[in-house]
Amino acid sequence: MARRARNPIDGGIYHLLNRGNCRMDLFSKAGDFRSFLKLLEQGRQRHSVRICGYCLMDNHWHLVVSPRRGKDLSKFIGWLSTTHVRRWREHRRSRGEGHLYQGRFKSFLVQDDRHFLTVMRYVEGNPLRAGMVQRAEAWPWSSLGGAAASDQTKVQLTDWPVEKPRRWVDRVNDLLDEKTLSSIRRSIARNRPYGDDEWTARVARRYGLESTLRDPWRPRKPREKTK
Repeated sequence: MARRARNPIDGGIYHLLNRGNCRMDLFSKAGDFRSFLKLLEQGRQRHSVRICGYCLMDNHWHLVVSPRRGKDLSKFIGWLSTTHVRRWREHRRSRGEGHLYQGRFKSFLVQDDRHFLTVMRYVEGNPLRAGMVQRAEAWPWSSLGGAAASDQTKVQLTDWPVEKPRRWVDRVNDLLDEKTLSSIRRSIARNRPYGDDEWTARVARRYGLESTLRDPWRPRKPREKTK
C-alpha cells in the first residue's frame, strides 16, 4: 500500500482537461509542444500552482495540479489558456479566426490516496491507450516521458501526496480496466469529485457540487393519472 509522502498536498488536487475546438489539433509539431511546456512552467511560477503531472496530446491536454489557494487555480488556467491562444495565433498569423479551445476547461477534485494514483495512471497512460506509442514512457510530452526534456522545457513537479509505487512505469503501462476508465470519464464529463463514497459526498457538499453526483439519465417517475 502506498504511504503518504512527508509533505502531503493540502490545497486540494484537481484534474484539468481542455480540447481543441471541434477536436482540432492544438499541437501539430514538436515546437508546439515545447512552447506549451514553457508556458506551463511560467504559469506554475506566476500563480503558485503545484504540478503533479501532465500529458499533452495532439488535440487536448491533461494536467494534475494543486493550487495553494482556491483563487490561484482560476488565475493559473486563465493565464495559461489565454497566453497559449495568443501565441498560437501569433505564430500562425491567424488572429481572430474562430476559437482554439472547445470552451471552458473541465476539472474535478481528486482524493489524495489511491484515487490520485489512478488518475495519474490515466493521465500518463493516454498516449499508450491512444495507440501512439508502444510504451507510455516513450511519449516525450508527458510527466512520465519528459525526464529527458531540456532545461527550457522542463516543468518542475511537486511531491506527490502518496509515495510513488515501485515500478511505477510498469504500472502505467498496465492500462486501466473499462470500469475504472468509465468512472474517471464520468468525473470529467460532470466535474464530479473522484474518490471514495464518503469523501466524494463530503467534498460535494463543501463545494456545492451535489448535482454532479446525481445520475442525469435517471428517468423521472411517472405522474399519477388523475381521475
